[in-house]
Amino acid sequence: MKKYLLIASLFLFNYASFGQAGHIMHGVGAVNMSMGGAATAQPLDMNGAMQWNPAGLSRFSGREVSLSVGAFFSSPELSSSFGPISGITMDDRGTSLMPALAFVYGNEDSKHTFGFSAFGISGFGVTFPENTNYPQDALGNPNPNYNPNLESNPINFPQNAGGFGRIESDYILLQIGLTYAYEITPEFSIGIQPNLDYATLELAPNPIASPDFPPPMGTGKGYPIADKATAIGYGGQIGIFYDSGDMIKLGASYKSKQYFSEFDFDQTYIDGTTAPNVKFKMNYPAIYSVGLGLSGKKLDFALDARYVDYENTEGFEESGWAIADSGPAQGFPTGAVSGFGWESMVILSTGLQYKILDNLPVRIGYTHSTNPIKDELAFFSTPATAVIENAMQFGLGYRFGEKFKVDAMYHYGFKGEGSKGQLLSPAAITASNPLGAIPNSSVSYKMDTSMIQLTLNYDFGK
Repeated sequence: MKKYLLIASLFLFNYASFGQAGHIMHGVGAVNMSMGGAATAQPLDMNGAMQWNPAGLSRFSGREVSLSVGAFFSSPELSSSFGPISGITMDDRGTSLMPALAFVYGNEDSKHTFGFSAFGISGFGVTFPENTNYPQDALGNPNPNYNPNLESNPINFPQNAGGFGRIESDYILLQIGLTYAYEITPEFSIGIQPNLDYATLELAPNPIASPDFPPPMGTGKGYPIADKATAIGYGGQIGIFYDSGDMIKLGASYKSKQYFSEFDFDQTYIDGTTAPNVKFKMNYPAIYSVGLGLSGKKLDFALDARYVDYENTEGFEESGWAIADSGPAQGFPTGAVSGFGWESMVILSTGLQYKILDNLPVRIGYTHSTNPIKDELAFFSTPATAVIENAMQFGLGYRFGEKFKVDAMYHYGFKGEGSKGQLLSPAAITASNPLGAIPNSSVSYKMDTSMIQLTLNYDFGK
């Protein structure tokens, strides 16, 4: 069995590299997603338990495997303006695949339950094409092909015209967990889960690197393009779970910060020449969760509240432009970005399950997230626009006999207000303008999302 689980997890590992959207997925598997991601005190399936509260795994017995596959669709739009010129660029990334694999091993007569999981839990990615309809380049030379009647988006102008050109990013995080739950009493359980993580990050152009010229000069090679880099991480999760045996359930968990090695980028300039390597450290934030569950004969209700600690996470806590610490430019901005500068966020998840029949449950869920992106720092998060504040989920399941169960889910993330700020440049930095905000400019982005997901469960028996 261990051999087959390893082969399956490596298969998912390779498939997950096609990309994720949204830095923190609010749920795993069709059941947990359709409940809005709420599972800290209502472990309706093994995926939700292992993702949000390992202690909840004590409510499962026997040997059961779960395989989930989802198709994620998003439609980010990036807008910017500079003086009278403004435009919108639509993302053309397409569909992303989202896999999940889980296995639970327990015994009704034992206080011990074990689990294995391989989840794609995090990611972001955009593809905004270059806009060549610019009036003039950074040196003031007019563009003979400029058409004022066509779309002009300054942030996607070519680098020699003061923009970033084609903006593309791809980040994924695969997490493998080994879960152990112990039933202290029939009502109270504890759980622990050490994690091993694998992440990939690709950026084009790479704002973490210093450009070949100080923007917005029109000479030189500009920002380099980074090849896909990988990083290995580790962390853990602990949780407690209380089931009154009547109606009320309570749960709490702490998922530690995931500590990653540095991404080491090989880079090339847009003219094809080699650029210096650059390293970047980006950890995954610690998450605190508390939950309430209510269960009756036909109904199951779940409510979770989470706190995501971006403000103390490397890669997200830093913001602004990097400052040279040596050489002739010491003390001056290098043109490289230090980090996203995100605020910590709160996520509220709630879901309701109603059993039309014992083997036919239907579910509805809602998720609300605060926006971690400050308006004044919106420019720095252009490669990671995937923040959905409100989302709805619908799902249902069906059990075929004693062995086989299938669950399906549909998710829709509402577009909302998104984030809006100003275009920034290190060349515009002054004592009163430390971020280098460009007057009469703006940058904003927003998106909606949809997803379908299918989860297959097979029970090997007691």
